[in-house]
Amino acid sequence: MIQLKNISKIYGKAGSQQVKALDNVSLTINKGEFVAIVGASGSGKTTMMNILGMLDRQTSGEYYFENKVVSILSNNELASIRSGKIGFVFQKFHLLPKTSAVENVELPLIYTDHKDIRHMALEALNKVGLSNRIKHRSNELSSGQQQRVAIARALVNNPEMILGDEPTGNLDSQTGLEIVDIFQQMNRTGKTVILITHQQNIAEHTNRIIRIHDGKIVEDYRVQNPRNIAGELMKLDTMNK
Repeated sequence: MIQLKNISKIYGKAGSQQVKALDNVSLTINKGEFVAIVGASGSGKTTMMNILGMLDRQTSGEYYFENKVVSILSNNELASIRSGKIGFVFQKFHLLPKTSAVENVELPLIYTDHKDIRHMALEALNKVGLSNRIKHRSNELSSGQQQRVAIARALVNNPEMILGDEPTGNLDSQTGLEIVDIFQQMNRTGKTVILITHQQNIAEHTNRIIRIHDGKIVEDYRVQNPRNIAGELMKLDTMNK
């Protein structure tokens, strides 16, 4: 699904102090994988997500998405891929505070040809377990519920790939695990899921970990036995009683 060949990203103009956020990165991610890209702040992982999500362009190298050379696509073509094939979930939920959950989920559908956007939004909220909060404004929801709304918004167009940029970063341990559980469920339906995180314990719930440091991939390995979310949630529930 994704192939990066010798991707570099440099910030700053020639002759001034430049920062190489990505340094000659090559990577392949197959359709249906559940991948964590792990690194500390400043490692280049967010730059990687921005390039994977076509929110930014590399300085050099080539990015192939479903065998298409991304660098030659127009802005309109990139926008079409982002809206139709990629769902984004961010650390900051980016919800409209005085707008209901269902209306926030409807936002990506407003300028599409879909006729029954309310039904599609309700289905997406049901998938993340928020069918009983559809009329609540986002500022009336807990942080975990707001992130669920954000995930429903990412799912509403039925994208092929989900990109999560530190999606558990603002959440407590239990809520973070519940969010990762939703990502696991999405992956089991065949979606490619890529999580950007600095949390090793979150990464260990995926099937593959790619570690990035100073803009380079330093590790890339399969997780033989991903951590059991149900067991961890049960343990936390017992501790909280």
